Amino acid sequence: MPPPLLVVEVVSPSKTNRDRDYQDKRTQYQARAIPEYWLIDPKQQTVTVLTLVTDGYEEMLFKGNERVVSSAFPEFLLTAEQVLHPQE
Repeated sequence: MPPPLLVVEVVSPSKTNRDRDYQDKRTQYQARAIPEYWLIDPKQQTVTVLTLVTDGYEEMLFKGNERVVSSAFPEFLLTAEQVLHPQE
């Protein structure tokens, strides 16, 4: 089965789970060759887009009114604020 094109994770609030979300899953997703994944962090109010390159993941951090840039979905037009607070 091929890997998904995109995985989106909401970062857990507890320290143990935050470490897992930021560290362990990166290794797991790289081993599965997932081309792009996002970390949505409500505590930090950020969206991190990780894109798989030759030697690991390249990170781009977005916050506030910055438009989230996705190589997998270039037509995506939401800001970090809209991703973090979709009803507002």
